[in-house]
Amino acid sequence: MSLNRETWPIAAALHQFATPEVQSADASSWLATLSEVAGVGFTNIDLTDSWLRIGDLSPSRLAEFELALVAAGMRVPSLSITRRSVIDPRAGADNLEYTHRTLEAAASVGVSVLSLGLHRPLTRAQQDQLWFWNAPGERDPENDQVTWALAVSRFQEIGRHAADYGMIVSLEMYEDTYLGTADSAVRLVEDIGLDNVGLDPDLGNLVRLHRPIENWREMLDKTLPYANYWQVKNYLRDEDPGTGAIFTHPAPLALGFINYRDAIRQALSLGFQGVLCCEHYGGDGLMVSAMNQAYLRTLLPAAPAVPACIPAVLRGASA
Repeated sequence: MSLNRETWPIAAALHQFATPEVQSADASSWLATLSEVAGVGFTNIDLTDSWLRIGDLSPSRLAEFELALVAAGMRVPSLSITRRSVIDPRAGADNLEYTHRTLEAAASVGVSVLSLGLHRPLTRAQQDQLWFWNAPGERDPENDQVTWALAVSRFQEIGRHAADYGMIVSLEMYEDTYLGTADSAVRLVEDIGLDNVGLDPDLGNLVRLHRPIENWREMLDKTLPYANYWQVKNYLRDEDPGTGAIFTHPAPLALGFINYRDAIRQALSLGFQGVLCCEHYGGDGLMVSAMNQAYLRTLLPAAPAVPACIPAVLRGASA
């Protein structure tokens, strides 16, 4: 059955709630956060592991988390593992093992989408910026077939594990990684070659950069046919051709550089039925995400699209 604006799963990311204390906090603290998210109108969360690493919870603590979800009336259609690249030259093997155990825990709480990327922990220079994306981070090695093949094989391994639970894997586009351009991201997914591994065309990660970027419409043309999940966020962007200066700043979906009305329409025309995840940096990120959810629902198909009670003349029939 096709989704519609009432039933489409739109999840809130939980970046803004991330503190070191969350992992060891009482379940009542988790419930307080989930209830706050529910209070602005969300019934779904993306279980962002920068907030809570359920793969590192004991069985009893995982059961407590499940009870908190029930108490808050919250569902978890997706889980995002962030900055745990499986090809990190220092921690790739550990990150792979973490991904597998997180996948197991995710399956137990009903997650259907595992979101992964190749971006690594923030550098000191990034941490010192007002906006971390204004400093360069770690880069995947270019023209390195050994590292590329490692990415392919490890994502294949994860994809097959996810398939055991009927789960899909979505790879997040992110600058300076093998998922940093539309062409490279598509090639990686095609090399992985699994039906349950696709792309998260999170172009917000790219349009916010203070450097020349690909045309966002052309990136969508290339990546949307592979999209199976979508983290949506937007930014203001201005470019001064005279000086080369570029300005960006987080913005609500409807007000930023990417035209999400066109983007969602294009995705729907290609049959996209994936979870949408609202992210926002700065200010009251939760409330902006709630505004973004309301906006997205206006762009999704109504149910039913053409009610049977509409007069024939309004359906295009001759009078």
